[in-house]
Amino acid sequence: MGKQNTFGGRLSEAVTRTDSLVCVGLDPDVAKFPAHLRELDTRQAIVRFNAAIVEATRDLVCAYKPNLGFYVAYGVVGIEALVETRRMIPAEVPVVLDCKVGDLDSTAARYAKGYFEEWGFDAVTVNGYMGEDSLVPFLSYGERGVLVLVKTSNPGSGDLQDVTVREDGEERPVYLTILERAERWNGRYPATVGLVVGATYPAQVAEVRARAPELPILLPGVGAQAGDVAAAVAAGIDARGEGLMVNSSRGVIYAGSGEDFAEQARAAAIRLRDEVNAVRRSHVSAA
Repeated sequence: MGKQNTFGGRLSEAVTRTDSLVCVGLDPDVAKFPAHLRELDTRQAIVRFNAAIVEATRDLVCAYKPNLGFYVAYGVVGIEALVETRRMIPAEVPVVLDCKVGDLDSTAARYAKGYFEEWGFDAVTVNGYMGEDSLVPFLSYGERGVLVLVKTSNPGSGDLQDVTVREDGEERPVYLTILERAERWNGRYPATVGLVVGATYPAQVAEVRARAPELPILLPGVGAQAGDVAAAVAAGIDARGEGLMVNSSRGVIYAGSGEDFAEQARAAAIRLRDEVNAVRRSHVSAA
């Protein structure tokens, strides 16, 4: 999965090491923290919460995915907590910054430098709406991952992503046009290109996998968004039973609200890992 010595390679190693496709979203909401953490200042509360989640789940996950919005919401102290969170995650666990970025090439270059070089994230999510030149600064980092939004998990995703366009004699939804571009970029640039496809749309997950058998897929939408785990995983795994990062945020990190929140998060991560692995093994044995 992916090129050697890149995000794709490190992700594959993490999957093998943990026997897991689970990706835990580190999306802090202080109002949902246990009472003993809410007594702390915001930066310390977030860092201690995330540290406990990471310590409890690091052997169960193939990646972590902090969402930038949950840190920006707390201003400067939130960003400080994000940077500190990134630094405390073990080097062998890939970390995706969910920022859905995409801008003019000169601006994108500054985002890429900040997210990859200054903050040290292994991959970012990107919005390709502005075209290839807006993503080249990210795609030029050979050791990083660039996860392109294709079919997102939100209910309104079809407003634009499902609009039919005609290209090369074929009528298809916009999301498949984006997918075709992502495959092209994967061959043209050194970064590992991946896809973001929501678990809430398993039929589209299957369609994307059929057209892109090798690209890694970030699969949000399980847990709180009620995506069908079994259907989406069966649709999205590759021929080796890999190729997915099955993301759950609220369903794992807020599984408990008491002082044992980290233990509850671990139990939720184990349940998700086992549910996903049951589908993986059934898929591989049937192949």
